[in-house]
Amino acid sequence: MRQAGRYMSEYRTLRERYSLLDICRTPDLATEVTLQPVRRIDVDAAILFSDLLLPLEPLGIPFDFIRGEGPAIETPLRSEADLARVRRFEPRESLGYVLEAIRQIKRALAGRVPLIGFAGAPFTLASYAIEGGHSSNFAHTKLLMYGAPAAWHRFCDTLADVIGDYLVAQIDAGADAVMVFDSWVGALNASDYREFILPHTKKIFDRVEAATDVAPIARAHVGAGLDGAGVPTIHFGVGTGSILGEMRDAGGDVIGADWRTPLDEAWDRIGPDRAVQGNLDPTLLLGPLDRIFAATDDVLARAGGRAGHIFNLGHGILPSTPVEHVQALARYVHQKTRQ
Repeated sequence: MRQAGRYMSEYRTLRERYSLLDICRTPDLATEVTLQPVRRIDVDAAILFSDLLLPLEPLGIPFDFIRGEGPAIETPLRSEADLARVRRFEPRESLGYVLEAIRQIKRALAGRVPLIGFAGAPFTLASYAIEGGHSSNFAHTKLLMYGAPAAWHRFCDTLADVIGDYLVAQIDAGADAVMVFDSWVGALNASDYREFILPHTKKIFDRVEAATDVAPIARAHVGAGLDGAGVPTIHFGVGTGSILGEMRDAGGDVIGADWRTPLDEAWDRIGPDRAVQGNLDPTLLLGPLDRIFAATDDVLARAGGRAGHIFNLGHGILPSTPVEHVQALARYVHQKTRQ
């Protein structure tokens, strides 16, 4: 969950010289930043350093990052005509720098740990494009979704096609697993998710599955081993406790749960034939180690030793997090789970 970032001094040093987009678009820099946490923390996988908004620009939706405020879309999409102007593209051409970074990272890792690639899901990409940035109520997005459903579905279908091809290209470049982030989909209820989102997100996972040609159930028990078959897929959203079952139906061998829903309850909603990722509250890493370890024990106890639990945070590491706490957490989880 966003391994690299401002909590690491070496990352901050690079950011003094390069913008976020510079790092994402320069394979040498993306490789270096991806490797930084692998060198410092006892993680079991590396996470590609990239940004889920990168596909927007070749879609015809330019954006930039404003310091202290986050991403800002140059001209937000606010009408059916705006949605219709979005153009499809070939990820291997327009996002080739990401694929080259994956190839470089794989060579640098030399088998030390696997590499996880990722992309944004349709609702999250659409909401950024329509709202113009982050939103607290997604009013513009829902206005188009409810008021122009045909145009909405055409737009999301385009996003699904592009993202599906993008993830397959990441796998072809060497990614060992891929993750679909739907960071803002918790803004929807289950009924709206089924009507407006599920078909498009499912299209992405179906595309990846068809390309890797491995049945999902054969890959589901990640903790029990994959027998060398297939490329596991992970599906994650924030604030999704009420739609975990719908997300499972949309796809993913592993369903991520954020910190708001206890892990055992989340797993019950997801079902026993899926692996689960999660779900320590990332703000706990700001506190004392004894509290971090107690909360970690609770997550592990709720997992109950079942195959298919990937211990993780319930969202990304906060910039003010002490690196030493992240290191201690990784060591503690390994100590507890290898006993």
